[in-house]
Amino acid sequence: MGWRAGYGSGAFAVTAPLEADNEVMAAKLKPTVPSIPASGRGMFRPGWIGRLRHYFSIYLLLWRNSVVREMSFKSNFLMWIVVEMLWFSLQLVFVDVLYRHTDHIATWTKWEVVMLMGGSHFIQMIFSAFFLSNCVQLSEHIRSGKLDFMLLLPVNTRFLVSLRQVDLGGFVNAGTGLVIMAFAANKLHWTPTWGQALGFLALSAASVTIHYSLMLLISSVSFWTVRAQGIVWGYYNLFSLARLPDEAFRGLFKAFFTFAVPMLLVANVPVKWLLNRLGSPWEMALLWFASLWFLFLSELAWRFALRHYTSASS
Repeated sequence: MGWRAGYGSGAFAVTAPLEADNEVMAAKLKPTVPSIPASGRGMFRPGWIGRLRHYFSIYLLLWRNSVVREMSFKSNFLMWIVVEMLWFSLQLVFVDVLYRHTDHIATWTKWEVVMLMGGSHFIQMIFSAFFLSNCVQLSEHIRSGKLDFMLLLPVNTRFLVSLRQVDLGGFVNAGTGLVIMAFAANKLHWTPTWGQALGFLALSAASVTIHYSLMLLISSVSFWTVRAQGIVWGYYNLFSLARLPDEAFRGLFKAFFTFAVPMLLVANVPVKWLLNRLGSPWEMALLWFASLWFLFLSELAWRFALRHYTSASS
């Protein structure tokens, strides 16, 4: 999508971490020129390889800082894992109660819906691990002036804003979703092939991209409002729709949450692929198109917001 990444033909090697909210953010930047074997100089541009190494090294430092931060508050880390597990368990109990009064929701059986809920939980938690806290904090960065400092760093600002923190508990809870999916698959007497498993992961990546793009698009409202956390968390609450079969919805409601805000695509399409329930390959094509389209829109919104940003001190 063309994020700004270039700062000359060389690269920068980061020798000190970029700390998070309550830590000192500092970086020693030392220009270096990436060394490339003579046999490979005609194949790749040094600047491209240097930038890739530059951003990868920064991301490793951000991961390290996230681990340090989480381990500094172990009780908080464990508490949120338990809270998410309890909330997910309550939703599974609700499905169990619902299926005591019916055999199907549309054409979905009980264990197919449990599989869908596990897949939806996995996608939601992967999104939360990588992006949620970063998108929520954007308005605070703008209000407090931290964004001004980020704009001065020789790093793409969207990269830093989007990936600054990693919620390690999200990966634990994503594993819970996979366990539930495996349990449901056992109840269905069904074993996915490697192709189905890889396809599910690829489609899940597209779904995470949709969540991230829409969340950043909504968070960009923070450039014109004092706080936008309420709007951001309002979108997050829509995730519950992704846990339900799309066949249960009809009319304008289904059209809106399929095309405008594609909540009915993000979990249904990957799980349908696993269960061989896809009615048409166009469903997969629609999911991929939506991920690229909303990523493009979020980039446009981000650039527009930055062009009209006047800093916290002005």
